[in-house]
Amino acid sequence: MIRNDTSDETSENETTASETTANETTDTGRPEKRAVILASGGMDSATAAYEARERGYEPFFLHTSYGQRTESKEFDCAKRQADELNAGFLHVETSHLAKIGGSSLTDDEMTVEDADLESDEVPDTYVPFRNANLLSMAVSCAEANDCDAVFIGAHSEDFSGYPDCRPQFFEAFQAVVDTGTKDDTSIELVAPFVEFSKTDIAERGVELDVPYELTWSCYRAEEPACGTCDSCALRLQAFQNVGEHDPIEYEERPSY
Repeated sequence: MIRNDTSDETSENETTASETTANETTDTGRPEKRAVILASGGMDSATAAYEARERGYEPFFLHTSYGQRTESKEFDCAKRQADELNAGFLHVETSHLAKIGGSSLTDDEMTVEDADLESDEVPDTYVPFRNANLLSMAVSCAEANDCDAVFIGAHSEDFSGYPDCRPQFFEAFQAVVDTGTKDDTSIELVAPFVEFSKTDIAERGVELDVPYELTWSCYRAEEPACGTCDSCALRLQAFQNVGEHDPIEYEERPSY
């Protein structure tokens, strides 16, 4: 069961997970496990990386560019987060999700709608079955490099609109991992915030000193953030709820 508690080629500034040393120990002598972080560049996955480190894992960042509108900004943020943690980093580029289409994140002919935080409908920004695709890459990376876990930053306000963020999805995917990897492979799929709200994540991130100035959430723009898409709205609302200033630049900063 999952825990639900609190480019294809490697460039000169990227590392493979196998280039890090397995079974390292911390200053306290505690064995250090290794985890692949499915790193989007956003605040949820950044907080998941710091949560993984807090739980004794050595984080390794896997970032994917799949044709999303803000892919260059997301890549920059993910890479800077990895550098901040002195973590390994792998960038994988794939175009098939954009070619398949069906999402305003990858289709320039579709418009990213303004935030509607009360809606229970699947939003236009849903990329069909994206998490299954990205988690498959992360599990491949983890198995190839003897990592112990894969962390993903999905949370409760995600699964209200995104079916591949539901707890049942992650439980089912864990079964796929257990069935589809080698018999001697043991990889835990960890979604530490699956029962958290965005506000809970922001609060936990403040506790962990996550550098939120190195994160990006906007669906529309690379700089400044729009402040009015669903992702910006949830992020701004979370910071407002915990009484912290969101350190990134916005075109608008509505109160939510």
